[in-house]
Amino acid sequence: MSEAIKMKNYSEVKPLKYKELKKISARTLEIHHGKLYAGYVAKWKEVQEKLAATDKDKANATYSEYRALKAEESYAADGVILHEAYFDILGGDGKAEGEVIERIEKDFGSYEKWETDFKACGLSARGWAILAYDFNDGKLHNYTGDLHNQGGIWGASPVIALDVYEHAYFIDFGSDRKSYIEAFFENLDWKEINRKYGKFK
Repeated sequence: MSEAIKMKNYSEVKPLKYKELKKISARTLEIHHGKLYAGYVAKWKEVQEKLAATDKDKANATYSEYRALKAEESYAADGVILHEAYFDILGGDGKAEGEVIERIEKDFGSYEKWETDFKACGLSARGWAILAYDFNDGKLHNYTGDLHNQGGIWGASPVIALDVYEHAYFIDFGSDRKSYIEAFFENLDWKEINRKYGKFK
């Protein structure tokens, strides 16, 4: 596991490295990053504080405060992880290049096949489409998730994360998710994607 993952601090808001994107407005970024993502960071911290004070002797599988907090812990933590994975790989010119492209071609047959499949994931998911490096088989896979803590695969880590919750695009695209996904691809920072992939291989 990479040093960056081991050092993850869920309780700090990671700043954006850019001020604007193509076709995705500053207003969307302000709400998405400054309120929603920052809110997950705050809630993760709140859950940790409550877990520390919870009576673990009352833990119960039907209902207990401890059980409820543990369930929401993963939702908040994954909310932080996935949003950071999303924001980290935006701000580029969208030109697909680098070592990760070679790996995509190997694992999916061609870049075009991967892109078609990834976009289909984005149209099908209720929350996230994710290109992940799966440490279980050493390959790249496209996965979907309807919630932050649903659909993920144990032992896989995001390389490209696409947020398809409506808050990510409704201000700019209304219900036209397909156009939003095209804009997402236009903003991909493949240098950052390659850097991220380089930690996993």
